[in-house]
Amino acid sequence: MMGGDYAPLEAVKGISLYLAEKGSPSSLVLLGDETQINPLLEAHGLAVMGLHVVHAPQVIDMHEHPTKALKEKQQSSIAVGFHLLAGGKIDAFLSAGNTGAMMVGALFSIKALPGISRPTIGAYMPRENGKLGYLLDAGINADCKPENLLQFAVLGSLFAEHVWNIPSPRVGLVNIGEEEGKGNILAQAAYTLLKENKEINFIGNIEGRDILLDKADIMVCEGFTGNVLLKMAESMYDIVQRREIRDEYFERFNFEAYGGVPVLGVAKPVIIGHGISHARAFMNMIRLAQTMIEKDLLGKIREKFGA
Repeated sequence: MMGGDYAPLEAVKGISLYLAEKGSPSSLVLLGDETQINPLLEAHGLAVMGLHVVHAPQVIDMHEHPTKALKEKQQSSIAVGFHLLAGGKIDAFLSAGNTGAMMVGALFSIKALPGISRPTIGAYMPRENGKLGYLLDAGINADCKPENLLQFAVLGSLFAEHVWNIPSPRVGLVNIGEEEGKGNILAQAAYTLLKENKEINFIGNIEGRDILLDKADIMVCEGFTGNVLLKMAESMYDIVQRREIRDEYFERFNFEAYGGVPVLGVAKPVIIGHGISHARAFMNMIRLAQTMIEKDLLGKIREKFGA
């Protein structure tokens, strides 16, 4: 509840939006400073909704060193959240707080699933036809081996199949040309692994101009390239907003529509939101966590890599 620039108010508003939806909502555990959270729950008519508040008075600021802050601030909402997740007291953990602290907690408190060498986070890329593409890695694995890209492809495919309901999602390798044999040593070696693997629907290389087209559902690259692409897409949205251009397609670059991204490859659902998340983003993070649990995405990943 304390993560993000507008915490905890926007998180409370997001919970209100989520609880207003029809259907069976998840049981929500709110982690943070109860002296700030409880008055907001009262003000938004949520105090009688059966929400469970766990007092966590410390806050890890965005500028703090992730590992040091987690070690020194054991009563922060992020540290408490990972403690509860690791102990099975909660089924999923989401936050718009310090991204580095979230990644450190996911990797060292929850740990990677057996068989996965590097967990990954992706980025959603909107297409003109209304669909979404999933680009990964988006920045946490700047240097990769070919085997890492293959694992990203399998993880992304499982996410698209079971969360987005895309049968046999298409996997493309981000490269500087479409032809086999193009690219640097990493891309050339990864192409061979992707082509030979029967667990994915590999369609070959895709270029930068294909990122926003409906050519591949899963777009694989190392985190250095992925983060450059992500930040360029974000800058497009910023420019459109500054120029007051109203266009349905460019509105879909607003991260609020998607909430957050899961850390794929760790043993339990962890979802990281943007630091400037508002109510809609928090609502969508809760939705995503619920879908991952209902579809047993982690079980599907464990089964695939176990085999």
